[in-house]
Amino acid sequence: MSTEKLKKLATLIRYWILEATSKADSGHPTSSLSAVELMTALFFGDIFRFDPTDHDHPNNDRLIFSKGHASPLFYALWVAAGVIPEEEMLTYRRFGSRLEGHPVMTFPFTEAATGSLGQGLSVGFGMALNGKHLDKLPYRTYVLLGDSEMAEGSQWEAIQLAAHYQLDNLIGILDVNRLGQCGETMYGHDLEAYQQRISAFGWETIVVQDGHSLPDLIDAYHKALTVTARPTMIIAKTIKGKGVPSVEDTNGYHGKALGADALKEAAALWGELDKSVRARISEPEDRRPPLAATRPAGAIAYRPGDQAATREAYGSALKRIFPSFPNLVSLDGEVSNSTMAGKFREQHPDRFFEMYIAEQNMVGAAIGLSRRGKMPFVSTFAAFLTRAFDQIRMSRYTNANIIFVGSHAGTSIGHDGPSQMGLEDIAMFRTLLDSVVLYPSDAVAAEKLVEAAALHGGIVYLRLTRGKTPVLYKTTETFPIGGAKTVRKTSNDSATIVTAGYTLHEALAAGDSLKEEGFEIRVIDLYSIKPLDRVVLEEAARDTGRLIVIEDHYAEGGIGEAVFAALPGYAVKYKHLAVTRQPGSGEPDEVLRAQNLSRDRIASEVREFCRL
Repeated sequence: MSTEKLKKLATLIRYWILEATSKADSGHPTSSLSAVELMTALFFGDIFRFDPTDHDHPNNDRLIFSKGHASPLFYALWVAAGVIPEEEMLTYRRFGSRLEGHPVMTFPFTEAATGSLGQGLSVGFGMALNGKHLDKLPYRTYVLLGDSEMAEGSQWEAIQLAAHYQLDNLIGILDVNRLGQCGETMYGHDLEAYQQRISAFGWETIVVQDGHSLPDLIDAYHKALTVTARPTMIIAKTIKGKGVPSVEDTNGYHGKALGADALKEAAALWGELDKSVRARISEPEDRRPPLAATRPAGAIAYRPGDQAATREAYGSALKRIFPSFPNLVSLDGEVSNSTMAGKFREQHPDRFFEMYIAEQNMVGAAIGLSRRGKMPFVSTFAAFLTRAFDQIRMSRYTNANIIFVGSHAGTSIGHDGPSQMGLEDIAMFRTLLDSVVLYPSDAVAAEKLVEAAALHGGIVYLRLTRGKTPVLYKTTETFPIGGAKTVRKTSNDSATIVTAGYTLHEALAAGDSLKEEGFEIRVIDLYSIKPLDRVVLEEAARDTGRLIVIEDHYAEGGIGEAVFAALPGYAVKYKHLAVTRQPGSGEPDEVLRAQNLSRDRIASEVREFCRL
């Protein structure tokens, strides 16, 4: 396409941006206007390769708007490509429109939900990782970045890891428009400041002094395509609000619709618009990864009474089920010898990616891998997933298929102390729409739930514990998501204990001692916390009239609240044993006893409760 036609297209895109945001009376037009030439040159300058009739084509180039508030520009690009009608731009931000305020998956050309700044580069990293190291396809991943979001630490996690994995198929486009939401960004228009920092991490950097010069930008993109063994960042100086003189490079207009007057002002300068101009995106080479054959998973080799930690079973399960799930990949935050993902790494090193101590990027990478058809198992200590909760919640809005695995959960880890004890994780994952939360109590359950999670799809959290526990179940047992196991039951039960994980074994031991005193206690293994088995809980409530929920987790947001919410209106007495004060270091039984979660304390609490 000629430079003259590209300029006409850029002008028309500006018009659509202003028209859509004015009609909606909301949006971020100035942030969109600064990047118009950046994206016009990429999309229609014979750089970007994409088949709009098959947006899931495995060799399509990928474009992520990390600065998701520039969504008017994102949608206008697809209008310019003739993919969506011009009239649809006027539905921007209206209820029911697929052109939402920030891109989500209702718009089919969205690669990942964005809007929470600082995440797009990690998602792009995951997509590029897939192209280079898994599918081995020549597609490239482009990420449009805002200069404000470069203050986010997750950006620098992604920058480090992308250089480490030599992702020369990843190209960042940094829109340095100087102004953030309420003032100048950290480095303003100092392009050298960005260049020094990004190049120091091992990236190729290409500086464009005029980010509105289409020839300069096309030249920069062509240079980026020649870079090998390292990712590239194009650093372009732009003007926020470009094309509307009254707001250009002027603070105070972020996130504000400019209205009809601004549109008239700009139109007067632009002259007559050619609203018929459209452009075609260059097609990708029709290359696809080979189809991986599936084989049956191996057998589980545990016997009741064996001693094994659920985290150990997790590592074994990954190896065992991989033949049935050849799209499986494992990401770990440099603790694979503790999470036991290292077992999978030893057998399938090409499917394991070390993410180091960079949990936010690890989750973002998993989103990117999931969007390219992989099934990531993301493992670290349960406590450390909390720092990546923003990325985790955004993974839900991207409709990602990710299994999160938090090991070393609860006070039962003992000596390491509260900083290492995942005590908030159940609450965190329960809040996610349509999420699944699983908490196996022995190695058989852990193996079976790893496989159930792989079959389920969506966001699944698997909570694992450090210490070895006895194997309770035969390998023929099934563990459907949404189920529960009644592991102790008589017709004379005085109360029901509902628990999961490590405390199930403490509860069973407490039940043994109580039986000697004449108390029959029902015990339910609520291995599926979300969704949970209401039928089993309702039966226990009717039969015993007393429910005692025991959990190695803070009381807020955990198993207790899930159980109580599932039984509204039941005339049942409740008791809740949970972590209610800050734990300290010590032997596991000492730490559990201090929280009333050890077998002797449980027996005492149940005994008193049954006498009420």
